[in-house]
Amino acid sequence: MMGWFDFVRSPTGASVDTLRIPLFPLNAVLFPGGVLPLKIFEQRYLDMAAACLKGDKPFGICLIASGGETGTAAQPHPVGTLATIGNWEMEQLGILMITAHGGRRFRIIETRVGPDNLLEASVELLADTLPATLPGERGRLLPLLRRVVNDLGNERIPEPHRYDDAEWVGYRITEVLPIQNLAKQKLLELEDPLARLEILEKFLDQRKLLG
Repeated sequence: MMGWFDFVRSPTGASVDTLRIPLFPLNAVLFPGGVLPLKIFEQRYLDMAAACLKGDKPFGICLIASGGETGTAAQPHPVGTLATIGNWEMEQLGILMITAHGGRRFRIIETRVGPDNLLEASVELLADTLPATLPGERGRLLPLLRRVVNDLGNERIPEPHRYDDAEWVGYRITEVLPIQNLAKQKLLELEDPLARLEILEKFLDQRKLLG
């Protein structure tokens, strides 16, 4: 089994945090601070989940670029999100229900396929963006987001609800929008939380979803 934590040097000489983690490629995008319910039944992922729970270790969730969720290891998009397991239950033998909680974003450095077809990767943790307060002109987004949070409840969008945080607001709106996963992936990869809000407001304005 690959080691979990490692530290390498970037070409500039600065230390870069890297992880060696199992990957769970999905037809879904997990955002930092987000919650994603998952149904696990393939043995490779049951074993992965058991190891993560036992060692209190993360795994990586990436959107599938090519391939499928089952069978041969899929090719993932290069940017994904660390996930830790919150609630879990196995009401039926061989079927594990978990709640994945999104942590930091990462970029894949290299991957390898294990003998059980589990995809493993060395990943570079992406730097956290600097805190950005929600600009006053983007306040138009909040009534819609508050309705969504009230409808979905704390289990789906857990507290704290940081309505003054530009990144949190952008991630929460993006994850519930009925748009293609590839569009969500591009918004996940975007480094500027204010640019993400601008894109979201234009999208929602075009569809007359804002007051």
